[in-house]
Amino acid sequence: MTDDKNFLGLATIRRNRGISLRQIAESTKIGVRALEAIEQGEFQKLPGGIYTTSYIRQYARAIDYDEQEILAAYRRETARPQPDSSEAGRRNGKDMMGGYRPASTPV
Repeated sequence: MTDDKNFLGLATIRRNRGISLRQIAESTKIGVRALEAIEQGEFQKLPGGIYTTSYIRQYARAIDYDEQEILAAYRRETARPQPDSSEAGRRNGKDMMGGYRPASTPV
């Protein structure tokens, strides 16, 4: 894994503490891919909802990091508006199906 997307420096902190992803996976029963997603800030790869926050909390405990700090950063990251959900995206036909706007989509 590369550090080009090292969310909060978590991967570096974990390695500096001598903890492997495999060790965390074994103790938490969270898959290595999900742990990598947390370290890279790729939260869309996690199962969602309460599972995501539970995974983040368990990861924080495993590397002895402040749970609330990670969760606050997670909430900031996920609160950002998605690029295609803007009004401009709708005007450009992003929510149209086959050239026609679905009936449930506001005009």
